[in-house]
Amino acid sequence: MCPEDHRLTPAQKPKLPLVVILGPTAVGKTQVSLLVASRLSAEIVSADSRLLYTGMDIGTAKPTIEERRLVPHHLIDVATPDQVWSLAQYQAAASAAITAIHQRNRLPILVGGTGQYIHALTQGWEIPPAAPDLALRQALERWGAQIGALALHRRLAILDAQAAATIDPANIRRTIRALEVIFTTGQRFSAQRRRNAPPYAILQVGIMRSRAELYQRVDERIEQMIQAGFLAEVQSLLEQGYASNLPTMSAIGYGEIAGYLSSACSLDEAILQIKRRTRIFIRRQANWFKPDGPAIHWISANDDTATQAEQIIAQWLKTNPSQG
Repeated sequence: MCPEDHRLTPAQKPKLPLVVILGPTAVGKTQVSLLVASRLSAEIVSADSRLLYTGMDIGTAKPTIEERRLVPHHLIDVATPDQVWSLAQYQAAASAAITAIHQRNRLPILVGGTGQYIHALTQGWEIPPAAPDLALRQALERWGAQIGALALHRRLAILDAQAAATIDPANIRRTIRALEVIFTTGQRFSAQRRRNAPPYAILQVGIMRSRAELYQRVDERIEQMIQAGFLAEVQSLLEQGYASNLPTMSAIGYGEIAGYLSSACSLDEAILQIKRRTRIFIRRQANWFKPDGPAIHWISANDDTATQAEQIIAQWLKTNPSQG
């Protein structure tokens, strides 16, 4: 730190670095981030909402224990499947992790594809102030149970198309939260995210592949998950008492496999639905990470992606010496 730092106002103090490696599901973020982080003495902060939960490993493509030993990871396995983390909880925990990494004089790298998480940190979001209204939430939950998640999502789209575009229709918990805020405040959910200047100097590196290549990789990944024991993982969660209707179990793949295990559908039907939902999710991620967005330095995925990313980050760090 600069010796005169204590004399500077918050606005004058140099901002510490935060590198973001982002991109859609199955693009290859994990391997790139592991290589880059190991070369740059960095630590990884997960920006994937599915990786928060213990016992949900195969279906979320969670980094392995060996990979996490290679590079320190944060915000993985920090909750049980019956606990639901809010965006505010994630933002606070991620900010604390980033601060701790800076205090160790290491580089934090935020890695993931959950756009809401990444934007909350890189755009300095203030989370909507509306306090939970449990009675209203229960009423919305009953309504959702009656008409179904997709129909409830369509109601949200009528009231707030912008918010609906960023929420997976199958994620009924987030749909209910958006409706709850709208009905409580009388304002659109998407209009209530005030922003402050983020406390970091930020470099965002996006990894891209063609949509056709992503879909092929998704199909291969899902087949590999099945072979790796995904069915046994879901069965174990159910046997531990985590009901299939828990919000966390709405993560892509878990509800479908639970449906197969309860004989509600065949395995082929479950796999087909997982592939279909993943494709929809990839298209939805494009709403968060625009290919022409000037804030993101996009690079194409290939055998040299990690080296390209490392060079971009190293050059950026050199040209931003005030971050030390």
